[in-house]
Amino acid sequence: MRTIKYDIAIIGGGIIGLATAMTLARNHPDRRFVVLEKESEIAQHQTGHNSGVIHAGIYYAPGSQKAGFCYTGNLELRRYCDERGIDYEMCGKVIVATDESEVPRLHDLFARGKANGVDRLELIGRERLREIEPHAAGVKAIWSPETGIVDYRRVSQAYATDFGEMGGELRLNTRVEHVARRGNTIHIDTDTDSIAARGVINCAGLQADMIARDMGERLGLRIVPFRGEYFSLRPERERLVNGLIYPVPDPKLPFLGVHFTKRIDGSVEAGPNAVLSLKREGYDKTSFNVEDTLDIATHPGFWRMSMTHWMTGMKEQYRSMFKSSFVDSLQKLLPEVRPEDVWRPSAGVRAQAIDDNGGLLQDFRIVQGDRAVHVLNAPSPAATSSLPISRHIANIATSAFGL
Repeated sequence: MRTIKYDIAIIGGGIIGLATAMTLARNHPDRRFVVLEKESEIAQHQTGHNSGVIHAGIYYAPGSQKAGFCYTGNLELRRYCDERGIDYEMCGKVIVATDESEVPRLHDLFARGKANGVDRLELIGRERLREIEPHAAGVKAIWSPETGIVDYRRVSQAYATDFGEMGGELRLNTRVEHVARRGNTIHIDTDTDSIAARGVINCAGLQADMIARDMGERLGLRIVPFRGEYFSLRPERERLVNGLIYPVPDPKLPFLGVHFTKRIDGSVEAGPNAVLSLKREGYDKTSFNVEDTLDIATHPGFWRMSMTHWMTGMKEQYRSMFKSSFVDSLQKLLPEVRPEDVWRPSAGVRAQAIDDNGGLLQDFRIVQGDRAVHVLNAPSPAATSSLPISRHIANIATSAFGL
């Protein structure tokens, strides 16, 4: 088997891997970089299945990486799209308190958003909510005009194009089978050949912890896949939604609850829930993989998490099984939605890191290893934050690998 030499190998052709590759190639034009992607196209998993929201940075704890990267990323992403001619729309978002019991949490979210530097954020009452989203029901809401929508597959393709024009190499249909250190070199065995590099950047998403464990890293966490199931509104009912309509989320969980999301093509998605997937890339309710299931079942942190959040898990599973329950949740935000208004189910899978104590990691987790950088938790708003995240990773790699 032939061995090809590069300075840095990036594993994973999602939006974070491609943004990082582009940033490194721009910063170090004299170095050789390669992105390894096992699929026949880029952005086939989390990037290609997300809801396409350009987040403003309201939800995240001040001082966290999510808070630090999100609004900066929002502004940079919009500038990048302007430069590349990529369509986006700043349609805005309302986060709606449907009854008085949710108002204190709504105020806490507003304070977070202001602390995180989100511009033009407003607390609004019923009348203003009706002006923005005439069909939404709520007693109070947050209005975020700095929230928008975009197609992240198009953004990813632009990153890949820029990377290629800077001399980088994108290798599709290249599955990583084993990664090992030999002295000061990382050797990556793929299903086609072997690669030698000074360092590796692990942006493998749903497989990232497995790559890290293969390299001998002691992580203290495991990635557990959660499937988020959506419906679409029928075209004749899309008029019920002008932009994005979200509930007030549970602060103990990293999931935002079922909501309505206008897409850049004009369609409207309703969802998602969050149910355990028994396959890391399991987009169907019947998806199952023995190795992935055993990996979940043998993680003590998963069982500790389940003991804490079992009631929430049961509700999410029930909502997955019965469309009527799913619609009930939607009707809290939009009472006019009927079961016959939602169709075309679809799903994405979120790579959620759970630590050994059962904690659902809320922040990004980007870890420097031995001649490696591992991106171990990069859920939403990672796509929004892809450019500042890529600089953060590139800075670590530049120092760690002596670029």
